[in-house]
Amino acid sequence: MARKDDRFFMSSVKLGPKGQIVIPKEAREMFGLEPGDNLILLADVKRGIALQTVETMNPMMRKAFSNMTPEEVSE
Repeated sequence: MARKDDRFFMSSVKLGPKGQIVIPKEAREMFGLEPGDNLILLADVKRGIALQTVETMNPMMRKAFSNMTPEEVSE
């Protein structure tokens, strides 16, 4: 595990037999994550996988969808 400063953290994690990972304690503490918190998984074949908290994503999602018409949202 490597930590350059309070902004960055890097660690390897192992994918378990059920496809689960454990988020390292240091990373959970950085973001105030607690057991039972909901996270959103974002995946892009070219860019990889990212996790975001629901609280962080809600404002971004509202902004992204605010300019869409009702027809676009329902597609």
